[in-house]
Amino acid sequence: MICKTNSSTNIGMKQLVVMVMAWVICSSFHVSEPPVKHEFQRKPLQTIVIDPGHGGKDEGAPGKYSFEKNVALAISLKLQQRIAQEMPDINIVMTRTTDTYPSLYDRANLANQSKGDLFISIHCNSADPIRHRELTGYKTVTSYKGKGSKRRKVTSKVPQYKYWTEANPAKGTETYIWAAHKNEAKEVAMRENEALFMDSSSSKQMQDFDPDSPQKRILYSLKTRQYFDRSASLALTVEDEFIKVGRVSREARQRQVGIWVLQATAMPSILVETGYISNPEEEDYLNSEAGQNELVNALVNALKRYRFSLESHGAPSPNTPAPDSIPAAPAGN
Repeated sequence: MICKTNSSTNIGMKQLVVMVMAWVICSSFHVSEPPVKHEFQRKPLQTIVIDPGHGGKDEGAPGKYSFEKNVALAISLKLQQRIAQEMPDINIVMTRTTDTYPSLYDRANLANQSKGDLFISIHCNSADPIRHRELTGYKTVTSYKGKGSKRRKVTSKVPQYKYWTEANPAKGTETYIWAAHKNEAKEVAMRENEALFMDSSSSKQMQDFDPDSPQKRILYSLKTRQYFDRSASLALTVEDEFIKVGRVSREARQRQVGIWVLQATAMPSILVETGYISNPEEEDYLNSEAGQNELVNALVNALKRYRFSLESHGAPSPNTPAPDSIPAAPAGN
């Protein structure tokens, strides 16, 4: 069936084809020559939003003597300071700098209003204690059965147990991105915050598209895929840097639940679990100056690598696996 189209639709489709082709070319190839700079071009990494998890009334996971909210804030403040020292041209936005509790909505809204190019949420992990049971003996229990002349005494031996728990030895880091099936929610965040992120060039290209047109939906889908790929690339790089400083890496993962703030931010975003506060050894590490500085060093190095890849036309590092190789987190995580 052949349908007639008017000239404006043809123009819109031509624009779409051109934009998609440009997207594919820029995303797929590494160009050895430096890109030509134009006045309207915006650096790909200008603003980083750092989100210390929990805070205030929400203490997060407990350790023996500390809470996740305090560890996350301490690491985040050190990360802010180090980025300012080593990448002074980067604007840093903190979702909190004291023991307060911004809602998840407030955190995402601040990130979007700040026109963030990257959202990093800092957390600590926790694992349930291991439960033990040991047979200590038997207790003789007497009971009676029957009535009248048929009533008789019955004795039985009931096993007696000792119960106790010990700290779970789980340790190491994990870096999460939103699950691929959450891309639709990410697209919603982009549509709702479109006006904040449009530069002059993009605005001119997009103004002729109807908000609900197939063309614009495709463009949103392409941008969402770019954010997913960039988030995945950074997550893998973060874990690689943690390995370099001797941390146990539990890999970069796609998380199915508990990461609403990642899918509500219209930018690449990751959530970093810096260690298991439920493990006494890890808790000491997470609360120490040396441990926090080591984690921050790894994060800053990962950010430098990520920034370099973006400024090299978004080409991934030769040693970076494909984003689709990031596994989904096990059920219950």
